[in-house]
Amino acid sequence: MTKPNLAFLLQHPAHFLALGFGSGLAPKAPGTFGSIAAWPFYLLLMMFLSPLQILVLSLPLFLLGVYVCGKAGKALGVVDHGAIVWDEIVACVLLFSVIPQTLASQLAGLLLFRFFDILKPWPIRWFDRHLKSGFGVMWDDIVAAIMAWVVFLIGHMVFVRQFTV
Repeated sequence: MTKPNLAFLLQHPAHFLALGFGSGLAPKAPGTFGSIAAWPFYLLLMMFLSPLQILVLSLPLFLLGVYVCGKAGKALGVVDHGAIVWDEIVACVLLFSVIPQTLASQLAGLLLFRFFDILKPWPIRWFDRHLKSGFGVMWDDIVAAIMAWVVFLIGHMVFVRQFTV
């Protein structure tokens, strides 16, 4: 197994993306740092695209992730190495595109995503254990984002809309 470092990050564009522009090199909680890195990436995209366009862009970003995560995983010798965080970035970008465009909503979405990504309830855990490929690395995080979105919507309907009527 190769230990990811700055040289590995800069060795190939796929490594740079898979390691989340360097956020995956965080010594502790690289997935959380990758998720946080999604926020400025999303804001950058928002300068040029609408949330709907970013939602559509999430599919090519996912497909790119299948490739870059697979390539980096092979080079590291571990399919889903902790330093690979492009999956968190794409999942958070997807989630940010379908929730209200406010700081509070995005923070809530980020926290809900981390909750599901860390705990990996069914079916996330099943996908994480059985899909050992670039696709699998990406897919379990997309499922975590979908679960976070559903919980966000329920919370938004119960708490936010209840008080704004």
